Amino acid sequence: MKRFDMITEAEARVLAPGSTIELAPGGHITPLAQDTLRELRITVVRGGGVDEASARELAPVADIRSVIVGSDHTGVALRQAIVAHLRGQGLAVQEVGPEKSSTPADYPEIAGAVGVAVARKDVDAGIVIDGAGLGSAMAANKIAGIRAAMCTTPTLARYAREHNGANVLSLGATLLTTDAALAIVDVWRTTPMSAEPRYLNRLANIKRLEERSR
Repeated sequence: MKRFDMITEAEARVLAPGSTIELAPGGHITPLAQDTLRELRITVVRGGGVDEASARELAPVADIRSVIVGSDHTGVALRQAIVAHLRGQGLAVQEVGPEKSSTPADYPEIAGAVGVAVARKDVDAGIVIDGAGLGSAMAANKIAGIRAAMCTTPTLARYAREHNGANVLSLGATLLTTDAALAIVDVWRTTPMSAEPRYLNRLANIKRLEERSR
């Protein structure tokens, strides 16, 4: 991790988008550099601790208005029900996956497409669906910046958003009825992440783990 005593706008411009940098204790960031760091989604760690403003940038969109929903062949019917449900609530919804359950599809490819769209901020959030929801969560979490949570109850959905900042929801089509899945989706979509620093700081810690593994 690169360490700075002072960060100017010129120095901020040459940093890799989405990276994490360290600011020495007592260090300074110029106002223009702050804007550039925010634009490039760069996390600043101050003297061993996470800069609160940078950590807030990692929080998922609180008011979700656009969603991408993807499924493999086992989740086609549930995906279509969720898409109709969300569109009925006025959301902009994209779909990824086969049109028929008789058309085989590999969940890693679908989950990856959903994860990339969310990571690029093309949409506010994503939902992935396969038989159990486990594989899609694993695949989506391979995309940097994605925090996918497999939820089987509304309570888990609330915690996933409120405490863990999940920006992708994973569902198991064989484990849930349509009504149960829609209840989970509604709680997950309408629950914002807590603004408590301890939760925000953990998002920065997750990001640092991603960077160490590259």
